[in-house]
Amino acid sequence: MIDRKSLKKPTDAELSILRALWHNGPGTVRQVQEILNRQRPTGYTTVLKLLQIMTEKGLVERDEAQRTHVYHARLSRSETQRQLVGDLLDKAFGGSASQLVIQALSSKPTSAEELAQIRQIIDQMEGDSE
Repeated sequence: MIDRKSLKKPTDAELSILRALWHNGPGTVRQVQEILNRQRPTGYTTVLKLLQIMTEKGLVERDEAQRTHVYHARLSRSETQRQLVGDLLDKAFGGSASQLVIQALSSKPTSAEELAQIRQIIDQMEGDSE
């Protein structure tokens, strides 16, 4: 069982690596580097060092069964997002979910599809509380 409270928060560079692993599945340092290079040139040794740090932090796990180590994200995308949002909620909004939502919705345009999803979640939550 993973203690999510004890996991360190990923940096922006680490989040880029996690997004690559979530989207493409487990990968070697070379595979992750090639994915990151599509957005911005990133050196092999930089990716290797970040993955080593991320392993120490508990953000990724390394399969050492083969000569070329394969890395995979320890938590799913939604688990990591939940952890980061919870931290942001506490630090920036004093635990107020409504303030977080208000700021999020007012900071960027929201599509009709996104608003429908938000309404559906609110309706679901209201139904659960009855």
